[in-house]
Amino acid sequence: MSAATRLGAEPGKFTRGVILGLIGAVFAIPIIAMIQFTFRDGLAGDYTLDHWTGLVGEDAARTYRGLLQAVGNSVVLAIVTVGIVLVLLLPTMILVHLQFPKLRRVLEFICIIPITVPAIVLVVGLAPVYGVVVRIFGSGAWTLAFAYGITVLPYAYRAIQSNLDAVPVVTLSEAARSLGADWPTVLRLVLLPNLRRGVLAASFISVAVVLGEFTIASLLNRNNLQTALLQVSQSDPYAAVIFALLALTVVFGLLLLIGRFGAPRNRRTE
Repeated sequence: MSAATRLGAEPGKFTRGVILGLIGAVFAIPIIAMIQFTFRDGLAGDYTLDHWTGLVGEDAARTYRGLLQAVGNSVVLAIVTVGIVLVLLLPTMILVHLQFPKLRRVLEFICIIPITVPAIVLVVGLAPVYGVVVRIFGSGAWTLAFAYGITVLPYAYRAIQSNLDAVPVVTLSEAARSLGADWPTVLRLVLLPNLRRGVLAASFISVAVVLGEFTIASLLNRNNLQTALLQVSQSDPYAAVIFALLALTVVFGLLLLIGRFGAPRNRRTE
C-alpha cells in the first residue's frame, strides 16, 4: 500500500466509481433527454422516426440548405483555426522553450488573456478590426478564424505546454544539432513526434471550441453551426437537437482520438 493510500489522499475504487458515476450522470441525463426528444411525436406522447428520416428525405437538402452550408463553414473555420495554432503558436512556444526561457511567463500571460475577457467584450474590440479584414480578405465566414485563433489560445497553450514540460526538449534538440541536423529537421523529426499528444490535444480542443462558438459569429453576422442551429430551432426544434447531438458525437470522437493516437505506441499495441 502506497503512502498516499495510507494517508487517505488517494480515493478507493468505490469512491472513484461513485465520482465517475455522478460526473457521467451530469453529462448523460441531458444527452438522454435530447435523444428522447428527437423521437417524440409532438405532444401526443408517442414516438416516431420521422424526425430522423426527414433529414435524408428528398426535400432535406433544400429545407436544410442553410444549415448544411453552416456545417461546411464550421469545418473550414476549424481547419483554418487549427492551422493558425500549429503555424504560429507551436513554433513560438518551442522557440521560447529552447532559446528564451525567461519569456515563458510573458507568453503564458498573453495566451491566457482571452479566457479572462468575455466574448461580448472581445467582439466589441474586434469589430473595428474586422472592418479592415473585410476590405482585405472579404466577408467570408472563414475570416472568423482570426478571432477564433485568439479564442482558443488558452486551451491550445495549456495542451502544448503540458507536453513540453513532460519531454526533455532541450536535450533532444541539442543531441540532434550535435549530429548535424538543421532546425527544420529537428522540429520535424525529433520534436514533433515527441509532442504528438500535445499537438493533437490542442488541435482537437480547438475544433471543439470552434464547433461550439456562437457569440462572436452572431455579433459579427457570420453563419456557422451554432447560429444556424438557432435559426433552425425556431422552425424545426427536432432537427436542431438532432444536429446538436451529431456535433456532440463528433467532438466526443475527437476526444477519444486524443487518447488513442496521443498514447505511447506500446500502449496502443497493447
